[in-house]
Amino acid sequence: MQNSMQNAQQGLLDQDGVDQVLVLSDADRAALNAQASRGLLLALVAQGAMGLAAAVIAGVVGGAAAGWSALAGAGAYFIPNALFALRLVVSVRAGRANPFTFLSGELIKLFATALLLWLLSHVAQDSLVWPAALLGLILTLKGYLLLLMFRKLS
Repeated sequence: MQNSMQNAQQGLLDQDGVDQVLVLSDADRAALNAQASRGLLLALVAQGAMGLAAAVIAGVVGGAAAGWSALAGAGAYFIPNALFALRLVVSVRAGRANPFTFLSGELIKLFATALLLWLLSHVAQDSLVWPAALLGLILTLKGYLLLLMFRKLS
């Protein structure tokens, strides 16, 4: 597949310098879809690992309430993001992925995250440790850094 992709990329310009249309075979399209799905699921795993790491760090440094707060902060982003990623995987596999699906899903994910943080502040206001919750949220947001760190290993 990589050779056909390189050939296709090199063949985008003809001798006159005019753009040509890239036509993918069904096998190339299936391979790209599988790679995209795998990448989305790996990003979810990395974000989950970072959220758990934040909860452990906060729990060790600040006690049980801080650990639970970090886990809640991580969950406020991880849950909507996981639903969005799984929706994208289903769309890619069904061949219905488009920019509108992505944009609307991203907007819903952001609103859901804000709503969950608001609910967290009202439901657990007495026992919530905000620095730990923000640590969980930020480390989960930066879960892709794990993928960048271990990129050379895969």
